[in-house]
Amino acid sequence: QLQLVESGGGWVQPGGSLRLSCAASGVTSDSYVIGWFRPAPGKGREGISCITKSGSSSAYADSVKGRFTTSRDNAKNTVYLEMNSLKPEDTGVYYCAAGHVCADYLLLSLEVWGQGTLVTVSS
Repeated sequence: QLQLVESGGGWVQPGGSLRLSCAASGVTSDSYVIGWFRPAPGKGREGISCITKSGSSSAYADSVKGRFTTSRDNAKNTVYLEMNSLKPEDTGVYYCAAGHVCADYLLLSLEVWGQGTLVTVSS
């Protein structure tokens, strides 16, 4: 059974960078597409990016486009979210999730969530 564990969250000043990791176990991660989510006021969690099984294609929500990049190393069963030019409004618990379809930046047919990692952007 697939399990996902996020890491890499922490505190950073505005304009700073963090790299989140999403490590998969139980099943090879290249069996799934991976999406990243974060809280959205009044909406619960919002999807912000999605990457295909091979890692050849990824897409992003407008709120993070140009600042965040997702990549994957299937040999290590790990997906990454590189976050640059962070803003206070990027603060929240970030989750990765595994599913079967990327519809642009949205993950569909979601099967498994990670436990989340907290990102705090403040001065």
